[in-house]
Amino acid sequence: MDFGEVLTKAWQITWKYKVLWLFGILAGCGNSSAQSNYSFGGQDFGRPSPGPENIPPELQRLFGPFSEFFNQFSEGELLVFGIIAAIIGLVFAVIVILLSTVGRIGLVRGALLADSGAETLTFGELFESVRPYFWRVLGLNLLLLIVFFIMAAVLGLMGVLFVTLTLGFGVLCLLPLVCLLIPAAWLVSLVIEQANIALIVDDLSIGDSLQRGWEVFRQNLGPVIIMGLILTVGIGLLGGFVIALPLSLIGVPVLAAILSDSQTAVTAGLVIGGICLVVLIPVLILLSGILQTYIRTAWTLTYLRLTTGGPPPMAMEAEVL
Repeated sequence: MDFGEVLTKAWQITWKYKVLWLFGILAGCGNSSAQSNYSFGGQDFGRPSPGPENIPPELQRLFGPFSEFFNQFSEGELLVFGIIAAIIGLVFAVIVILLSTVGRIGLVRGALLADSGAETLTFGELFESVRPYFWRVLGLNLLLLIVFFIMAAVLGLMGVLFVTLTLGFGVLCLLPLVCLLIPAAWLVSLVIEQANIALIVDDLSIGDSLQRGWEVFRQNLGPVIIMGLILTVGIGLLGGFVIALPLSLIGVPVLAAILSDSQTAVTAGLVIGGICLVVLIPVLILLSGILQTYIRTAWTLTYLRLTTGGPPPMAMEAEVL
């Protein structure tokens, strides 16, 4: 497989068919890591954490208003708020999964049509082409998610039991296993990537797409791993780092405000940081969409080259002309 041809063609498609950026933004929803868990030291919201003297005074000034806000509610009211927040989070997660599925299918279909020589692509055309594959792609990834969750739970329980029975010395034995699980999980993700593309390109069932993805991976082990290193480790991680780099600049005025002795400076720093964040978010979303478009397009072209042997005749004729 000609890696240069695939990477170059993926960029040409990404730049020419800008409508794919919208699907790239949707596909990027599934890769968001914005959700986080907050720890309150095992205390209730309405009770102060022990040892406030150990908390820097700058942080006490910063988070003091939040503590005062939560202190005005009872434990029952905070429990209701927590349940409502959990429901909202669940609904948000469902929406993200649905949008991500639409984006992934749209990108594969768009790359397939563009590689075949389509002159133009419209949002309506691509969105309509999503429907025949939506539930199968969604079912495939939900099935894999459930399987991985069960496996992780079982392995985690076995690990805890092993460490407990060995009085903690088992951690030393588990470290090499954990180190092996990381590349193994990455290799499995390559198979899943091929399975998703196979389901859409070849219009397969969930079971057949998994089998097809494994066959493509097994028969083209070297090219798939090399492309995986290029797209995930190289372009994916590096591109994501460059895109997220401006976010670190937001922390400058916020950090300066926290270290200041003035409440006015703290407020001003937070306001400036908030304004910068609002300005940057649309730009970062767009850049992330472009990055997702390029990566998904490159993976689709990789699958097509490995299974068909080269660009389609229409595409080659267009390049000659």
